[in-house]
Order: sequence, then structure tokens, then C-alpha cells
Amino acid sequence: MYEMVKGSNIALSALSDNVGSVIVSLGWTSPTGEGDADVSVLLLGEQGKVRSDADFYFYNNPVAADGSVQLLGKAPTGEGSEDRIVFDLTAVPPEVERVIVAASRYGGARFGELDDLRVTLADGSGDDLLRFAIDDAGSVSAFIFGELYRRAEEWKFRAVGQGYDNGLAGLATDFGVDIDDDASGGDEEPEEKAEDEAEDTARPPALTEEQQSGPGEPEPAPGRAPEQAKPAALEAVPAPRRSEEAAQPKKTAARPRTAKKKVTLPKVVKKSLAENDSWKEARLFPVSALKSDRDRETRATSVLLSVMAQVPEFGRRLTAAFGAPSGRMETFTEVSLPHGDTPRRPDGIIRVERAGKLWTALVETKTNGNALKPEQVQAYADIAARRGYEAVITLSNDVALEGSPLVDVKIDGRRKHKVALWHLSWAEVAHQAQMLLRHEGVGNAAHAWLLQELLHYLQHENSGCHGFQNMGAAWVPVRRGIDDETLCQGDPRLLEVVESWERLIRQVCLGLGGELGHKVLPVRRAKRGADPGARRTEMADRLCTDGKLHAELRIEGTPGVLAITADLRTGKLRTSFDIPAPEQGYPLTWSKRLIRRLAEAPADLHVETLVEGETGGPRGTLERLRPEPADMLPKNGAQITGFRLSLFKGMGNSRGNTESGFIRSVDDAVQRFHSSVVASLDRSASRPTTPVERAAAS
Repeated sequence: MYEMVKGSNIALSALSDNVGSVIVSLGWTSPTGEGDADVSVLLLGEQGKVRSDADFYFYNNPVAADGSVQLLGKAPTGEGSEDRIVFDLTAVPPEVERVIVAASRYGGARFGELDDLRVTLADGSGDDLLRFAIDDAGSVSAFIFGELYRRAEEWKFRAVGQGYDNGLAGLATDFGVDIDDDASGGDEEPEEKAEDEAEDTARPPALTEEQQSGPGEPEPAPGRAPEQAKPAALEAVPAPRRSEEAAQPKKTAARPRTAKKKVTLPKVVKKSLAENDSWKEARLFPVSALKSDRDRETRATSVLLSVMAQVPEFGRRLTAAFGAPSGRMETFTEVSLPHGDTPRRPDGIIRVERAGKLWTALVETKTNGNALKPEQVQAYADIAARRGYEAVITLSNDVALEGSPLVDVKIDGRRKHKVALWHLSWAEVAHQAQMLLRHEGVGNAAHAWLLQELLHYLQHENSGCHGFQNMGAAWVPVRRGIDDETLCQGDPRLLEVVESWERLIRQVCLGLGGELGHKVLPVRRAKRGADPGARRTEMADRLCTDGKLHAELRIEGTPGVLAITADLRTGKLRTSFDIPAPEQGYPLTWSKRLIRRLAEAPADLHVETLVEGETGGPRGTLERLRPEPADMLPKNGAQITGFRLSLFKGMGNSRGNTESGFIRSVDDAVQRFHSSVVASLDRSASRPTTPVERAAAS
């Protein structure tokens, strides 16, 4: 992989022959696990400006209509998380000369607070071509990682590494985008602002960072004269550009807003016309007739591939990460391909055509607990290499882990044509369908109906597409060994359980993210270059000594992380969430306010006061603390650093996904904690304070 330094550039064709479609990944790690950033892309014309506001792609506008740009969102890695963008360079309009790849942070956060900032670029087969590591991001809220640009009919990449003080809006306006954020300032009020005013009138407000140090100015963008820079101190947003040829007033086009959209949940389903519950609604994809695993695999493949072909935004969403171009998609099932003396029949084929060129992937599907067979996948990889196909995609209920492939497939390096091997879990398929259907929207009502039918099929108990559902053969022996204290460090069964735990957490993130419409990712605190295998070995050693499995989830838009711990010795699951103490006010005020915010939380919620320099402070259940919030205060007057909210429940015993199984108990624990505690905090923050509550606070 080619290592770049700031200011260097290289032609993509010098690194690979397969650069018609490339994947750019922006990555970072956070010491606290809470730090994050959002990517954005700008397409620039010959003047170094966007042709129109439609050339600005970010979280509120993630996909180009022509398929040239698609923001895939965040994915967990061994070194934290990555935000990935797919570029179909063959679809980029000819008048676009530069493509800016940037990221931004919010709420006073700066890129200097993140570690291991990096950008990597991979070709259409998934091979990493180049990497640019950034060590000097500094105190900026927006950052240009690099840019793709045309030179002599070929694409090059330049490592930029330049920051902006005034965030995504400042970066976008510098490149000619009209941002509609002037009207968004009143959309969101600071959390419980009225209560703060009532309770802390005796305390002078602390100065903000901008008041202390003054407004900063963005560094000039590459190729941009310094005198053209816009002062960061100007709060007004330029009015929309108007054509000089306009002879009469025209309706102003909607301008992009960098304020994040609020998720709108689907409308309540209309009342059914059925006389009673025994009347079953007719379905496009029936599941009742499925009797064998072979039937389930055939039906699941046909259902998925047909919906991918008929709902372009869904098909593109699943294949873009695999290097497929944006174009006309057709899908096929049960195709016979020659392979030695015995023809092979892959479960499906995906073919995409663009500008006379074809991209083809073979599909191998498994349902229920059936594992992928290495010899089958190897045969399909060999067939794809001989026939010039681009990829082999495997689908199963298992979840792929970095550094731990599901099947061992050997790729002949002597072949000029490379075949990429990709994996999708059925949980990921359901997650992507749910995100489009419930939160982001699709093109028309027919597409929405098709996605709804697909989701109903995948979630039916007889489909065999329920996601990861077995902790493996090592689960029961490890639990017994922990109870008996007969396990030793280095036992391979411990590592098997740790890998199964990591797969389960990935699936929990997909399920919760699909419900909320936000990205939910496991927190990674590993340093750059950390070996995923070494990290899992360390977790296995801790499991042997402590008898606990631990994970942390970061939910987009929620401060802090949601932690879950499975104590195999006590058979208890603990879900918890830490709330930092306010910077202003009095401890008793903080306690009262927290109790009010938890008005809808369950009575058995445990509240613990976190004290500086001590292992723990006062604690009690919400039921006991509601009448006496003062019991949360340390008796010795120690400084409070925050509060920890926890729920406990018994964990399932069996290794499967039954009602009494461990997998179901973990999923239920996370869902219950978020809906009853984290969401309760969010609702109280958005609820206006009544005069009675303000009087009580004072």
C-alpha cells in the first residue's frame, strides 16, 4: 500500500487497473470512545466552486442521482470506526475537475481530540491502494483529508490535510454552497435551559471557547487565494445566488442545511379490515410452505435479488460497498456454470451494466445455522476468476469479523484478474432495508411496499434469515468452566466465545440502529495498527480471570456510550450509561434535575454517584431516591464527576436464540435500557419545563 505525505499526489492508474470505482475510507479513534465526525464530499468545476448546491454530499444528501457518489456511513474496524464513500469515477460528469473529501465535527468538538486520523483508498476489488495518516489536525472543526482530481483524462489523488475553524458550513460556503443554517438556530434549545436559569442564577455563566479566544479563521483551501477567504466571525449566511438572466422573480430553490435532519417515524398503520386475528394478510413472499433448508435458501435468494433489481436505491446500497458501479442491475438465480467435470450452480448472480461495461458477482446463500462451505466458495472464486467476474458475495446468518474470515479461500495471485470476496449477514440486509423504509425514504410507494414485504419475509420465524443465533459449541463448556474455576488462560474455547460475543454485539448494533434510524457502532479503543487477534486474545484472558464479557456501544446523536456486561459467574446482565456532571450549578440541583429527567424510567434503575478519586459514591434504586435526591450526595463533600445509570437482568442460559437463550436476553436488555432510560432522558430534554417545576427548582 502506497503511503502518502501531506501535499503529495499519485495517479490511481499507477496503483491498479481497476479504478473505475473506488472506495475512500476516513478513519479515526477516540480515547473516550465518544468522539466522532461526519464525512462530506464536494464536486468542483473548473472555477474551484460547486456547479450548484446539488454538488454537496453529506448526511442530509448522501447519494448522487447519477450514482457517482454514495456515502455508505460508518462501519466498525479494529482501530475504531471508518466512514466510507464509494465513487463511480466513470459516472462523474466531465465538467467536474476536483472531488473534495472532508469531514466535520459539532458541539465545540475538534479534530485534535481524535487519534489516528487517516484516509485510505481501495480499488473496485477491495484492495487498499494508498493511505494518508494525519498527525497535525489541530483545533479545527472541519478537515479536508484529500481530493480526487483529473489530469490528462486520468484520475489522481492528492493528500491535502487542511483544517477549517468554522465547521462544515464554513467549508461548504468557501466552495460556493449556499447553506440554509441561518434559520436553524432556534430548532434546538440547550438541554433544560429553563431549569438551569432557575437553579443557577447565583452562578455567573462560563465563557464559551469562542468568547475566550475569539473567532477563528479557516485556513485557505487548496488553490484558493487568501484574499477570498470569508471571515469566520460573520454569522449571516449569503443569500441564494440569482441568475443574471432572471427577468422576473423565481421561487428560490431549497438550500442544503448542515443541521442534521430529525428522524421521522412511519405513520401508524391503518386499522385492518379483517374480522378477527385469524385472517392473515396476503403476502408477496409467502413463507408457510418452506419445509427444508434448501427451500429456504432458494426462496431467500430469489426474494432478495428480485427486490434489489426492482428497488434501485436498495440494490445500489448493498452493492456499492463491493465496488459495483451505478447502473442498470439485473439479477438471476440457479444459473449453471461449467467447472471441470461437474457444472456448478451458484445460488444467484448480480450483474450491473454501465456504459457498455459489466460488473458481475456470484452469490452463495445459507440460512438458519448452516455454515458456508469453503469448498463451495473456493469453486465459485475459481469460476469468477476464469470468467472475468469481479466478486463472490456470501450471505448467511453469521457475522464477519476483521481478521477472522468465515471461510478460507485461496486467491491465485498469478492471475491478472482479481476476484473480491465479500460477506453480508442477513441482519445487515434487514438493517439496510429498514433504514431506507422507515427513516430515509425511497422513490415511490411501490418500492416502499416491496421493501416492507422483504422485511416481513426476513423477520418471519420460518424464513431462516434471523441473523446470528448461536454462541457456538464452546459456550456451555466455558460457562461451566468459569463456574468450576477449571479454565486456564490460552484455552481456545475462550477465544471462540469472545468471537461469538463480538458477532452478537455487531448484530445488536444493527438491530438498534434500524429501530432508531441512527448509526450504532461498537466502541473500539485500540491504537493504530493493533492486531484484532491480539485484542480478542486479551479479552479471552480477562474472561478467564473475571468471568465477564464487556462491550460498549456508541449511538449517533447520544452523548456518552451504552455499556453492557455479561457476568457469567452470577448469570446477570448489566446495561449502563454514564452522565457527566454539569460544569455549573450545585450538586443537590444536579441530583434533583436528574431525578426529574428520569420520571419515566423504571423504578428498579440503579443510580450511582461517581466521585473523583474514589471507586464509587452513594448509590440506590430510583424508587428509593425519588423522594430523597439528597441521598445521592457524598457525605464527605467529595467532588462529583458524574452519575452512572444501570439496569440488571438475568441472562439466558442456552447458547441459541430461543426465549430463554443468551442471545435473546442480551438483545432484550439493550432494547429495554435504551427505550426506558436513554430515550427517557432524550424525551425529558425536549419537553418544555412547566412553571410549577421551575418554582420547585428555585
